[in-house]
Amino acid sequence: MVAHLLRLKLALLRNSFRRSPWQLVGVCIGALYGLGVVVLLISGIVYLNELEAGLANHILVAAVSAITLGWAIIPLVAFGVDLTLDPARFTTFTLPRRKLAVGLLLSGFIGIPGILTLVLFAGQTLAWRQHPGIAATALLGGVLGALMCLALARLTTTSMARLTGSRRFREIAGIVAFIPVILLGPIFATAAQGMDAVFELLPQAVLVLGFTPLGVFAALPGDLAAGQPLLGAARLVLGLVYLVAVIWAWERGLHKSMENPMAPRTSSKAVGMGAFGLFPSTPRGAVAARALTYWLKDPRYAASIVVVPLLPVVIWFAAANTGSPAAMLVLGPLLGILMAFSISADVSYDSTAFSLHVLTGVRGVDDRAGRVLACAVIALPVTLLAAILPPVLLDMGHMLPAILGISLCALLAGLGVSSVASARFTYAVPLPGESPFKTPPGAGARMALVQLATFGIMGLLLIPSLGLLLAQVLTGNQLFGWIALAVGVVEGAVLLVVGIRQGGRWLDARMPELFQNVAMNR
Repeated sequence: MVAHLLRLKLALLRNSFRRSPWQLVGVCIGALYGLGVVVLLISGIVYLNELEAGLANHILVAAVSAITLGWAIIPLVAFGVDLTLDPARFTTFTLPRRKLAVGLLLSGFIGIPGILTLVLFAGQTLAWRQHPGIAATALLGGVLGALMCLALARLTTTSMARLTGSRRFREIAGIVAFIPVILLGPIFATAAQGMDAVFELLPQAVLVLGFTPLGVFAALPGDLAAGQPLLGAARLVLGLVYLVAVIWAWERGLHKSMENPMAPRTSSKAVGMGAFGLFPSTPRGAVAARALTYWLKDPRYAASIVVVPLLPVVIWFAAANTGSPAAMLVLGPLLGILMAFSISADVSYDSTAFSLHVLTGVRGVDDRAGRVLACAVIALPVTLLAAILPPVLLDMGHMLPAILGISLCALLAGLGVSSVASARFTYAVPLPGESPFKTPPGAGARMALVQLATFGIMGLLLIPSLGLLLAQVLTGNQLFGWIALAVGVVEGAVLLVVGIRQGGRWLDARMPELFQNVAMNR
């Protein structure tokens, strides 16, 4: 039965490639990217052979522990990372629990993350290539370590299924998980500055990690290199006990979850009209109310709002490191573009709810205008504050008119471009209720091309205002700044109206085809 489950996983994976050529392209791009990262890391492992054995062991144990911890935590917030063989689909089958657990566990290696993790962990042998016995131990520890990663991922997702099944948890977790992604630059820079302190604490941390499920298998070669084979044997036994215990705990949790599947939660709490009570009873008012509800409750849109307080931190950190506080002036235009870009996939995010627009006969111009209005409720105050506060706080008030004009042009013109883009192009996006970080198979290539083109057009439309800002900087004449303000507002307003009308015409002309594309992207 285990072999049958593995063949089933291969068949499902193969059929998913046949569904659409874009899926195959997306998987290939993802595989090449992941393989590049693995090759880069293995190149670093090769270099560890030149270091002292103790230091090399410390680095390997710390790295493997971090990756294993990631396998245990990331699936909790990246919902639906691999549901090809979702255990819930086997609830109605009378399958032996143990064989089902083994088959589902080993099927984790039939996929890009599992294969790349196995290759990376097996690559530990290169750090000990001058010692065949130690290298063989490293290979054994790498395979067992990769198996531990899959087992921990299964255990955490199964044991936390009831909590992660809550929509509120998914919304909060999706937003919280987005924060470190935005702050990667400051995090890495701060970590680089504190590397000396990290290396001082590394031996003590590795000593503990080497006896935990996270790094127990990675520490095996270090014991042999240190001339302590008995300690290595004891550590191997301890690691196998950990692995068996994790698999046993997951097996019991799997059996329990299949015997008592979660019932959907319902609520009878009255919530009122919500955003529908704030807008007029017109077609574009109804569209605006529905879109604003998404902004407030859908984690896929909330991820865009999280950028607002985090982006100033990133830019301020970069400005402090370069010694150029004026870099904060880009905050307004940058936020304007990002907020405008956030509705460039509105139709794709609607999923099957777009049928409401098709069946009710909403005019395309009302659809476009309603979505722009909902976005502007949040984006306009944010863009104004981001454009006004930096020049004022940096005592650069003479730059305020130009920065304000560029920022408003970025927002207004960007909303116009997004109104056209979302009416013309669709691509696979996370479905409602899913993590905003999930990338559906096949979405990568098409999504990258559409987003790159949209961003590029938005940037090109800022050239007139940017040219006037440059003229002010070169000549010192503030008149150019005021002209930039006027040009930015007028250009942005004109392009916004043109974008709404053109997007509306395209929407009217191809609404059934657009809905068909959205349904295919599910």
